[in-house]
Amino acid sequence: MQSDWLATAGTLSKALPYLQRYDGATVVIKLGGHAMGSSENMVTFARDIVLMQQVGVNPVIVHGGGPMINRMLSRLDIKSEFLNGKRVTDEATMRVVEMVLSGEVNKSIVQAINAQGGQAVGLSGKDANLITCEQEDPKLGLVGTPRDIDPKILNHLFEADMIPVIAPIGSGDNGETFNINGDTVAGHIAAALNADRLLLLTDVSGVTGNDGEILTELTPKDVQDLTASGIIEGGMIPKTETALNAINGGVRAVVILDGRAPNACLLELYTDHGAGTLIRASV
Repeated sequence: MQSDWLATAGTLSKALPYLQRYDGATVVIKLGGHAMGSSENMVTFARDIVLMQQVGVNPVIVHGGGPMINRMLSRLDIKSEFLNGKRVTDEATMRVVEMVLSGEVNKSIVQAINAQGGQAVGLSGKDANLITCEQEDPKLGLVGTPRDIDPKILNHLFEADMIPVIAPIGSGDNGETFNINGDTVAGHIAAALNADRLLLLTDVSGVTGNDGEILTELTPKDVQDLTASGIIEGGMIPKTETALNAINGGVRAVVILDGRAPNACLLELYTDHGAGTLIRASV
């Protein structure tokens, strides 16, 4: 038993430089639908977020919820169509998307964080004009691309020691409600806040090379070369594109990591080893 406590004390001592490094930093975390697939994962994630805030980080959560949306659409017998991997969103589908993301999913994350002693506040991009969108493609219907981000409400929440939890929904100039890709929202929010880190929690361990091993550190040029050669492919392409856009927008670094792994955020921020693939302008 004593050896366990000594090991814990040693771990905390080694974390000191990282605690100092991130004191006052803003970290945006994208929580994907699969990463929050179990109640146990949510408890661990929420505890980690509260701990991060306790040691001086300003955490911002942006979440997805594709699996939950799919279940609700199926229950309501609303069929989905996809174009180039994106959901065609008509008005009926948009109502379900907003109900699930701003309601069920958002509030479950808020409740999980509050249960661990934090003070989380649920928002969508429609609140306080946080995200103003333009239509991405008329063929996709009510799918939006962020045009303007007004982070004023987020800064007020930081000052009040509250944790923003953001559903990826935005407003149009004519009062439309738009469904937005969660990774895209996270990247734009991180850039608007000049975040120190953007953590993209997904269901893979990071970007892999030809040999299947995780590539721990990449530059934007590395990402471009790996994409051109076909090593980065499929669903990893939009994530790395989000990373490059965020870095171009002023985010210091982006990490793609497995959100299902216990304490993934803490391992990335507060250990020598880190987790997943770190992408930054210079390594």
